[in-house]
Parts: sequence; C-alpha cells; structure tokens
Amino acid sequence: MSRFLREQLVEELKQKGIKDPEVLNAIKTVEREKFIPQSMAHLAYKDTALPIGYDQTISQPFTVAFMTEMLNLKKGDKVLEIGTGSGYQAAILYQMGMRVYSIEINLELHNKAKKLFDELGIRVYAKFGDGSVGWQEFAPYNGIIVTAGSPSIPNKLTEQLAIGGRLVVPVGPRDYQDLYVITRLSEEEYSQESYPRFIFVPLIGKNGWDINNIK
Repeated sequence: MSRFLREQLVEELKQKGIKDPEVLNAIKTVEREKFIPQSMAHLAYKDTALPIGYDQTISQPFTVAFMTEMLNLKKGDKVLEIGTGSGYQAAILYQMGMRVYSIEINLELHNKAKKLFDELGIRVYAKFGDGSVGWQEFAPYNGIIVTAGSPSIPNKLTEQLAIGGRLVVPVGPRDYQDLYVITRLSEEEYSQESYPRFIFVPLIGKNGWDINNIK
C-alpha cells in the first residue's frame, strides 16, 4: 500500500513542477513513514509538513523535492545538510547516490536519526553540533542544503562550497522565508536566485537565530 501511495505522491509532485527523475525516484523509494511518529503514519504521503517533536517538523515532500532539485547534484557528489531533523532529507540524498554529511543541533533528534540510519542501512556522516557554521573538516561540498530558516545567508556556508557548488537556504523573517539558491562561480564570485515563499522552523546557531530570541 505504501508503495502505491508513494507513486501517487510522485504524480502529485510532477503536477506541481518537479521534473528531475532522480529526485522523483528517490521520493518513490524512501519510506517516509519510517521518519515520522507512528501515530501519523497514515499522513506520510500527504504533501504536508508534519511535527516530529522538539518544535521541529519534517518538511512537506514538495519542499524536499524542490530543494533537492535546486541542488543540481549528480551521483557521487558530496552534500552537506544543515538540520538532520528526522533524517528524511538525508535519506533522499543518500538514495540518489550522494555522499551525505548532516548536522543537527538537537541532541535527541541527532541520536534518533543516527539510530534510524543504522537500522535502515543508510550511510550518512551525522554530527551533533551547530550547523550554521558548516562542517569545515570535509569541505568543499558540491551542495549544501539548509532545512531551517535563516535570518541571512550564512557566509560560513558559502565559503564551504566547491566551485560550481550550490547552497540552497531559506532566508527571511520568522513567519516566512524566500528560498535562495547560491552558486559559487569562482573563489570570489557567486550568483543567486530566489523563490518565494516558504515556511521553515528557525535555524538556530551562531550564524542563524539566537535560541533565546526565537519565541
């Protein structure tokens, strides 16, 4: 049944403009119900965000698909995810054949995601820490995806892009954000596009929102 529901979701995403066959295939393959509370399993293939505890959400499938498509990655590329959350976005990237690095600032979510990755055989380099400063040790990255809204474009992340790499990050006030796609053209040059209008939980950290000022 869940396979049928995933196929239905893929058709819905196609109608909403998602075209990349690798992204659509990953959505069709990864079992989203494994990444949400079991009490909401019946909602797994609705195109909606869902709460996962700790004031966090799993993004709606369209948002996951759109952001992944915007990364413009190819198999074997190295990608950094800021905000592991439930692990679903990382699982999509892994399914597409990426080398995935992921950082989560909430220790409980980090531990739950890491345990789930182990159970599902998903090989993601997962770290507990402040994702807003990136993960310099393994830079540069072909893609960096930020799954939380930032008040500004985190410069520490743009600096960790490879030439030709893309940063996909929601930027704006707390109540809504525009999705920015930053492409590194050379050591010093970047281009940017933006797409309105999305709603994410806040990016907490040194280059994000102060946790004491987000309520």
